[in-house]
Amino acid sequence: MAPNEACGLVVLRDGEAVRYERGRNAEPSPYRFRLEVEPEIWFLEDDGYELAVFHSHGDSAPRPSRADVEHAGLWQDRPYLILRADTGELAAWRIDGDSVVETVVE
Repeated sequence: MAPNEACGLVVLRDGEAVRYERGRNAEPSPYRFRLEVEPEIWFLEDDGYELAVFHSHGDSAPRPSRADVEHAGLWQDRPYLILRADTGELAAWRIDGDSVVETVVE
């Protein structure tokens, strides 16, 4: 069985990652995640930072799954980073409704 998905937030300034905030997967599963982080993390956006959601896929491509798109919720139109855990391949996306577009985060 694949490991549960890991998740967190990458804090960005001017499109560059400046730090990672580890989250807790409140719905531990190899096929989905529900990110929980400390509430004060959200205030970083008021200071000009952008928050990108991060999660892992155990052994599948680092592209949003149907579940990722359906449950994007508050991650709509924010950077959405996915790591393929078994290869280390990382990809960045933006999800807006049913639209999924690959993007770049440095």
